[in-house]
Amino acid sequence: MKNKSLSFTPHPPAMTSGLQKLALTVSGIGIVMVLVAGMARKALATVPVLWTALGLITIGVVLFIRSEYSRQPAGIRNNGVWFRSLSARGIWAWLVAVVLTGFYTALYFGPEKWFAGLTELFSPLSQMLRGRAADKWFVYGGLYTFSVLVMGLKFGFKYRHNRYQVLRTVSVSFFQLGFAFLVPAFMQLMNQPEFYFSYFWPLKDWYGTPSAVQYFSKFGIGPFLLLFGALMTFVATPVLTYFFGKRWYCSWVCGCGGLAETAGDPFRHLSDKSLKAWRLERWMIHSVLVAVVLMTALLWLNSWQKGGILGDFSRSFAQWYGYLIGMAFSGVVGVGFYPLMGSRVWCRFGCPQAAILGLLQKKRSKFRITVNGSQCISCGNCSTYCEMGIDVRHYAQRGQDVVRASCVGCGICAAVCPRGVLRLEGAGLDAGQRAEYLRNTKEPA
Repeated sequence: MKNKSLSFTPHPPAMTSGLQKLALTVSGIGIVMVLVAGMARKALATVPVLWTALGLITIGVVLFIRSEYSRQPAGIRNNGVWFRSLSARGIWAWLVAVVLTGFYTALYFGPEKWFAGLTELFSPLSQMLRGRAADKWFVYGGLYTFSVLVMGLKFGFKYRHNRYQVLRTVSVSFFQLGFAFLVPAFMQLMNQPEFYFSYFWPLKDWYGTPSAVQYFSKFGIGPFLLLFGALMTFVATPVLTYFFGKRWYCSWVCGCGGLAETAGDPFRHLSDKSLKAWRLERWMIHSVLVAVVLMTALLWLNSWQKGGILGDFSRSFAQWYGYLIGMAFSGVVGVGFYPLMGSRVWCRFGCPQAAILGLLQKKRSKFRITVNGSQCISCGNCSTYCEMGIDVRHYAQRGQDVVRASCVGCGICAAVCPRGVLRLEGAGLDAGQRAEYLRNTKEPA
């Protein structure tokens, strides 16, 4: 006689199928090939090894997608995320966090020679795109872009029933591949300055400094690049945020958000939803914004006075900002802590661009997540899968529209809601006007 469980709860779902194990093996072989080729230096033919390795990784991801999603009806499945070691802060999560943190630490603070093998491996691609040998930053940009594209396939297929998610994934993949990788490389090939059109001040803090103006002014296209950056910062950002909220950038354009949404999707439920985390978030992100504004102002004052204001302090301040915020926070912690703190650590706690967009979104924007509170069953899916740590259920239970500075408009809360309670909309009145209207027109209880 078969033993039957008397438990009222179902058994934990199977972690991996046979096809998924094959897929992971194929991708693992590709990753090993990259590492071995990097250590072997010129002992292996770089071009076939690189393309074979990237091809194997892609094939492995496609096979995994086929097993995980294609044989079942379309719909979001997060089955077993709290059982899997990798997505539940288990042993694999800590191991991946240590590896990622170590890699980013070596990348940002280690010498170029530490990456000599990988740069030689990527040099043929760099020669083709830029007309020069690869450096560690080209290697990183290539791997970063490849990760967004490949994991974007997985994300897009997982949410294939949701048009908004598919378009958003195509958008961030397009901007990362085109404007953050191919276009800067092409500009170098044409003997023009390397310029990232999808990043601008204050996120790309150097673009707002006197040294950047002096550097770009050496090129014929330089004034156009400076004008483009200024227009994006002071004109496009407030206008687009007024109509679309911060989602136009954080969820559709930014490479940091692109990696968080694609490669970081399995960890989105790990974001801290506590009130303490929200308070810390507001303090930290606005402190970084104040720091970058102060740094930029000091550099311009120092340049204007030819070093007469605070001497070398402004340059030292800029260097420390670059080390602590631009490298340690945005890179090492921002990505290395995905498996421990969720995928939007940098976006939530440190990004100065997100801070500005958030202030505009909360005070003067038509965007909000509207709520049909009468349909809410308090399942908590919306809060669980909010990567920005917003307790969306708190708003849904009260029938309150979600107007939060930290919301990046990813739309996952609406996608996972089983009752259609949440909608991403642009109201006819901005947040401040609508709140005033509701206060003045609400009937007394």
